[in-house]
Amino acid sequence: MDIRHVKMADWNVIVDIESQNFSAEEAATPEAIKERIERISDTFLVAVIDDEIAGYIEGPVVSQRYLTDDLFHKVTENPNVGGFIAVTSLSVSENFKGQGLGTALLAALKDLAVAQNRQGITLTCHDYLISYYEMNGFVDEGESESEHGGTLWYNMVWENPVKEC
Repeated sequence: MDIRHVKMADWNVIVDIESQNFSAEEAATPEAIKERIERISDTFLVAVIDDEIAGYIEGPVVSQRYLTDDLFHKVTENPNVGGFIAVTSLSVSENFKGQGLGTALLAALKDLAVAQNRQGITLTCHDYLISYYEMNGFVDEGESESEHGGTLWYNMVWENPVKEC
């Protein structure tokens, strides 16, 4: 497996994987995914197995500890250092589920957060995924104010243990 930064050529496959894993209300639109590839490719990673995109993780860098719903619709370019990487999507292709790909992508994003001198990583998840993210070093910080997709979310945060920012 190779984990690398996204390329515009990955767009079609990423749109397909996004639609496999999220409801219509929760999924990023193809236009939003394109904008993320164009503007935040430095925090948008894809996992490739046998020349096939198996999954991805992405999100903009924000100054606040928790992500906000506006991040699901519009992003701006990331600052060079500081802030939290706010994961707006972690998604694995149906063909590659159950192989530890999500954990590998989270580990790669942690390495990136350290390399970019970020404060950490923030994300929201459903209650049934809290233990998964805790297993990956995130701390449950309670219910989120997010109303994305009309469902209840929980704030999960991983703090960079070597941050200098």
